[in-house]
Amino acid sequence: MRFLTQRRRFSDLSEQEVLALAISSEEDDARIYRSYAEQLRAEFPSSAKVFDGMAVEEDGHRQRLIDLHTARFGEVIPLIRREHVAGYYVRKPVWLVKNLSLERIREEAENMERDAERFYLEAAKRSSDAATRKLLGDLAAAEAGHQTHAQELEEKHLDEDAQSEEDRAAKRQFLLTWVQPGLAGLMDGSVSTLAPIFATAFATQDTWTTFLVGLAASVGAGISMGFTEAASDDGQLSGRGSPVKRGISAGVMTTVGGLGHALPYLITDFWTATVVAILVVFIELWAIAWIQNKFMDTPFFRAAFQVVLGGALVFAAGVLIGSG
Repeated sequence: MRFLTQRRRFSDLSEQEVLALAISSEEDDARIYRSYAEQLRAEFPSSAKVFDGMAVEEDGHRQRLIDLHTARFGEVIPLIRREHVAGYYVRKPVWLVKNLSLERIREEAENMERDAERFYLEAAKRSSDAATRKLLGDLAAAEAGHQTHAQELEEKHLDEDAQSEEDRAAKRQFLLTWVQPGLAGLMDGSVSTLAPIFATAFATQDTWTTFLVGLAASVGAGISMGFTEAASDDGQLSGRGSPVKRGISAGVMTTVGGLGHALPYLITDFWTATVVAILVVFIELWAIAWIQNKFMDTPFFRAAFQVVLGGALVFAAGVLIGSG
């Protein structure tokens, strides 16, 4: 309902306003590409050059649009931006995507050009005015040209060796920032909470009490692990990435690891809950071994032996303490 929003409908815009909207959109996209380039320059210089070139291309299109506006409507360009138009495609704020991986940034850039092209094509189909339809068609063609030019820039600045090197660096960063802290957290949560949970279980044989102890141990360990990881290294010298990301990864996975064998004690029957919890522990330990093998290149059987042995010792300690 139009009276519920202050946004203009695209169909209500004049040709001058459509042109002004295109100018502001091209300017915004150029600034986004330059932000991407600046973000990537230190670790991925070849990709940064690609985004520098795309920003220059956007500047060229913006200047052509300004020249067209000046010729048709004069030098005063109406102030109209994406957020002023209902249904117009939007861009994510740079601060929301600045921590994305290299591959995701490339995908965001492709989506930017594709969204603009699709919008202009659909808008041209709905327009009944020949001049407006031609203008929107030209803008759609320009956006399609951006995609072609981006590919040319990648071929120029991002050869196979450079791309392989950047892909390896991106994978390494993913492992250091997310996988390694998450794996440490999962191991800590899965193993360290075994003793208090099973000690409580065999000491009380009360499933609800055991669940509460397991919940407290898991959440407490997750908070402790998350803050410890975040505070231990700011990532500047080690290159391990954002301490906040690492802290979240470690904290969440620690909590998940502990909750895995605490949740079965929501089952009221003690021995049923205990059997299910033991099965969950077995699955958790083998999952840790699989992650170590897949992402950390640790031989599977060595990883399994280390994790299962450690888990078995902690489990046995908890059972013995609780039974005594």
